[in-house]
Amino acid sequence: MSGELQQLVDNAGRRLGRSVAIDDAKVRLLAYNAHAAEVDAVRVGSILRREVPPELVAYIYASGAGTAEGMFVLQPNDDLGVEVARYGMPIRYGETLLGFVWLLASDGAVGPAQERLMRSAADAAADLLHRGQLRDRLTRARESELVRDLLGRAPELRDRAATQLAEEALLAPGPALVLTVLLTGVTIRERDRLALAVGTDRLARRLPRRHAIPLDRPDHSLILVSLHDAATRADLDTLAEALRERVLRDSGRAHCWIGLGTARDDPADLHESYTESRRAAEVARAVRTLGSVVRHQDLGVYALLSELSPERLQRGLPAGLQALLVCENSNRDALIETLECFLDYAGDIKRTTDRLRLHRGSLYYRLRRIEEITGTDLASGEDRLALHLGLKTLRLLDVR
Repeated sequence: MSGELQQLVDNAGRRLGRSVAIDDAKVRLLAYNAHAAEVDAVRVGSILRREVPPELVAYIYASGAGTAEGMFVLQPNDDLGVEVARYGMPIRYGETLLGFVWLLASDGAVGPAQERLMRSAADAAADLLHRGQLRDRLTRARESELVRDLLGRAPELRDRAATQLAEEALLAPGPALVLTVLLTGVTIRERDRLALAVGTDRLARRLPRRHAIPLDRPDHSLILVSLHDAATRADLDTLAEALRERVLRDSGRAHCWIGLGTARDDPADLHESYTESRRAAEVARAVRTLGSVVRHQDLGVYALLSELSPERLQRGLPAGLQALLVCENSNRDALIETLECFLDYAGDIKRTTDRLRLHRGSLYYRLRRIEEITGTDLASGEDRLALHLGLKTLRLLDVR
């Protein structure tokens, strides 16, 4: 479509004898021809970045662009960088606004004949943009169908989907991974689903063509990401954090977690990356100390523990730790925190006292009380390992 749109702009420019630009409905530049007359900062920025600031979009719509039926004039606004007035023509397919045709006033006034040419160009652009939207929808539907099969449980469907993704050139060749986005554990609202869908779609569009396929699930969203492009590999964590911030802003939620699975060379194995990515996001949601964007490879012992069911984890809690959990000591929470900090620092007294801001004597007293309540010996490697794993299990179970 971009080639046809550019040809349309070039032809319109020759017939009008002036510069022509076409934006979509979000005022993102789609095509333009050479400029013979004066341009302003907005046009230069639009060409360089293919989009304009939201304040300018609001100004354009406030000027009547969204409701105009025919040609309208956008007046200069120095504060927004609009130094040159513009003639605009809405591009509509039926009642749907798809974009705008723009002429710069620095090329001269627009007479009736040129206005008719603008209208003709807008009508032709409407057909092109509408066809492009239909193609995009069909492609997205096909991508979603194949990704569902690719990440499903049936091996024969996974293999067939991997083959068809390659044959239909829907995913760039090479290693890929799955990224999963989760919101809070409460009931997912319609606003949450929309925030997840918009966020993942926006990230997919920021990546090169054929490098990302988003898919929405009932309680989360995911993106299949190709690592074929070096820039994608380098910027993936930054892009994931930007996605998290966008979902938080659109959903109004306080927390959002993103998990990244390990890359797989064979697309037929990406169901494993999907499982890892969802597990990483769920662990991050439960543990809260790993950060909001977590790679499965960075889960440490949680990667192993998260493969067990909650029932298995609960049954595996050491008896001594369970005794500490149910004891009626008023300092129970402080004792649990002390034990975890002591074990996290491998029994280093100085680092533990510094972290907890305790005197050595107070720390030793707490450790003795922990040994008494749990019936363990903190000098024993076996006891320390059992308690440490139990504490990490508690974070996954979120029962503290």
